[in-house]
Amino acid sequence: MKKLLSTFAAYDLWANERLLQTILTLDEGRQQQNIESSFPSLHQTCLHIWDASSIWWQRLHMHEQIAVPSLSFHPTMNDVANGLLLQNKQWVDWLDTIQEADLEKELVYKNRIGDQFRQQVKEILLHLFNHGTYHRGQLVTMLRQLGVEKIPQTDYIVYGR
Repeated sequence: MKKLLSTFAAYDLWANERLLQTILTLDEGRQQQNIESSFPSLHQTCLHIWDASSIWWQRLHMHEQIAVPSLSFHPTMNDVANGLLLQNKQWVDWLDTIQEADLEKELVYKNRIGDQFRQQVKEILLHLFNHGTYHRGQLVTMLRQLGVEKIPQTDYIVYGR
């Protein structure tokens, strides 16, 4: 399981790098343009991905107070890209250092409204990487709606090649 999750972490970093490179070539107006989706813009969607990754990181590292990037300051798209990619790199590096048994451990955590849950670390990581894939699909659709024609492929099979 550790090898699989390490591969997913590396894939997540690779796919985010590719899409963010494209998004960062757009002017701020297009990055912020309202588009019908789960989140109203490329910027807000990327910020949500970073928020989720940061929140899970902090939970797994037993932070008592969770600092949510979107609530802590008003990041530009460059800030979001840098923060998300740094967080992705932390996941890659952390997975290199832990033991297989660490993935079997259960984490007790509370969601943002205070409900308590208990899940294995491996389930949380599977969710995290799947969550990123889901929202990257939305980003691709949003880029197409903005008229962007050169969108990098981020399918896992492309990464694997």
